[in-house]
Amino acid sequence: MMDVDRGIRVAVDTGDVTLGSEKSIQSLKLGKGQLVVVAQNSPNEILEDVEYYSKLSEIPVHTFEGTSVELGSVCGKPFTVATLVINDPGDSTILEIISK
Repeated sequence: MMDVDRGIRVAVDTGDVTLGSEKSIQSLKLGKGQLVVVAQNSPNEILEDVEYYSKLSEIPVHTFEGTSVELGSVCGKPFTVATLVINDPGDSTILEIISK
């Protein structure tokens, strides 16, 4: 779990990450991104949209083992983050960590 947290934080700091459900779903519709991270407590309609569009664009989805408040904290943001898309992981090894 800590590896995933660290990987997300490094990706946010050094890579290109889209934060927020609406922007994340928009990225998925365009087929952009390498990985989607969704908080456990995300609303069902968001989860359904993310799962649907990620299947269409063949982008893997990872369920973050924590709330949107905790995901926001991991990202270093003072607000909740229900969904994020990692477009470029930067110096992060998050893609390798998730694929295990």
